[in-house]
Amino acid sequence: MTPIQLHTYATPNGHKASIMLEETGLPYEVRLVDIERGDQHRPDFLALNPANKIPVIVDPDRGRTLVESGAILFYLAERSGVLLPGTAEARDTALQWVLFQAAHVGPTLGQIWTWKIFSPEKPPAVIARFEREAERLFRVLDGQLARAAHLAGEAYGIADVMTWPWIRIAGPTLGLDLAPYPHLRRWHAAVAARPAVQRGLAVPAGARP
Repeated sequence: MTPIQLHTYATPNGHKASIMLEETGLPYEVRLVDIERGDQHRPDFLALNPANKIPVIVDPDRGRTLVESGAILFYLAERSGVLLPGTAEARDTALQWVLFQAAHVGPTLGQIWTWKIFSPEKPPAVIARFEREAERLFRVLDGQLARAAHLAGEAYGIADVMTWPWIRIAGPTLGLDLAPYPHLRRWHAAVAARPAVQRGLAVPAGARP
């Protein structure tokens, strides 16, 4: 198999794809897109994703280019047969939690990252609003994880890969308190211990695990 090309950077969204590739065992090669330098605006990258966002994968053997991390995870699961929901019901459940991350967890924590870390202005009211929303989302995730070992059921799967990289940065980077959410903390530690997750965090080369 020709290696899949992974266009990525060391961010939670980028780590979704690199972790999934490590979990599947599919061969891949990394194409660094330094978003701090502005590589995402280069014409060659915009030809792959006009929305100028990472990650992007290119599968030469199938002639496929995929953007949006949720779509990438489902494609890689189908391509490899790894972490692929086994029934229509399981697929629907996984899709539900993948979209929950894409629509709620990522955007909310991304706003906190923008205002607390990157912005020279740090408006307290704006930060407080998004921190309250993050607490609500953590309660939802904690409640789901009280009912099952993983987000879409007992088995580790796509929804966990999709969500874990953002929860990883919630405490150390964003200063959010996960102490009130024991099931979320248990899940976070279990996923963090997976060798493929640890390898995926080291992508691209030089990324801090």
